[in-house]
Amino acid sequence: MPGEKRRARLRALLKTAGAGEIDVGLVEQAFVHESASREGAGPSNERLEFLGDALLGYIAARWLVQKYPDASEGELHRRRATLISGEACARTARRLGLGDIVVLGQGMTQTGGAENATVLADAFEAFVAILARVCDLDRAARFIESEHLAPADKGATGEPDAKTALQEIAQAALRLTPMYFERAEGPPHDRRYTSQVRVGDEILGEGIGPSKKVAQLSAAAMALSTLRYRHPQAPGAPASKDDGRVIALDKRRRPPAPRSPDSGAPI
Repeated sequence: MPGEKRRARLRALLKTAGAGEIDVGLVEQAFVHESASREGAGPSNERLEFLGDALLGYIAARWLVQKYPDASEGELHRRRATLISGEACARTARRLGLGDIVVLGQGMTQTGGAENATVLADAFEAFVAILARVCDLDRAARFIESEHLAPADKGATGEPDAKTALQEIAQAALRLTPMYFERAEGPPHDRRYTSQVRVGDEILGEGIGPSKKVAQLSAAAMALSTLRYRHPQAPGAPASKDDGRVIALDKRRRPPAPRSPDSGAPI
């Protein structure tokens, strides 16, 4: 994006954050990816992202305690994990148009890095940190609450996701911990992951997705459904929707021995 147009987008973002009086030059670093920093674009946003992640966790916890006074500690933990996840931060970053602002190296630009969820989430967290630095924590908190927490919380139920629920029921009913095995296919900018989940000696689920997490959740949803059927009295939430990415699997099949690190190292 041309320089002046990008600065206009930065000014609009600062206005949204209630900091329209701040010079855009003070927040530039929040959007410099490491790949651009290596090519001479200045300091990257990595350290800011580290600080922003911590601030986001604190502000989310404070907000949840106030909004849900009767929620248990476990529910608060689950809600916070959802709200501060990379996926949630990336969704907010996309809505705020951060992909048009972030500065990437040539290679990252050519492979669609401006749409990369990790790049977007890191830029959002870095902006949170720099907003708290150039303004104050209260103003950063108001921005986070109105532009991120409130929208993201609409879809958060506080219930365990399929992986968490599967682990709970597997440990309670079988005293076993689920193990996930992945393989990746496709170019770096368009990866597709296949995940299998094994409980003991049995593969109970398989799923496909654009990230390891999505593939694992799909596999866990299938496995969770099976274990809930076999152990109806065991604790554990029902499986979440698999959005059609779960693949049927012969449950009697044992996993093959890994042939290389790419063939399925446990995660």
